[in-house]
Amino acid sequence: MADEKAPSYEQAREELTEVVRRLETGGLTLEQSIELWERGEKLAAVCEEWLQGARVKLAAAMARRSEPTSGDADDAPF
Repeated sequence: MADEKAPSYEQAREELTEVVRRLETGGLTLEQSIELWERGEKLAAVCEEWLQGARVKLAAAMARRSEPTSGDADDAPF
């Protein structure tokens, strides 16, 4: 997938769902099944990259939220 533009998470997930559906339906040659499996592996990796990026962003946001700021009530003199 390095040559092509990486799909969004939603696009990759939707295509992965279709790949799984086609594999489960059967009626494919071994070669077709292998090609679909390989495509599914690539799509799963794309989804995992998106999810990992989301985890990092979420962790950073949560860390910022838990950091005290100079205007917090904890710093108030009363």
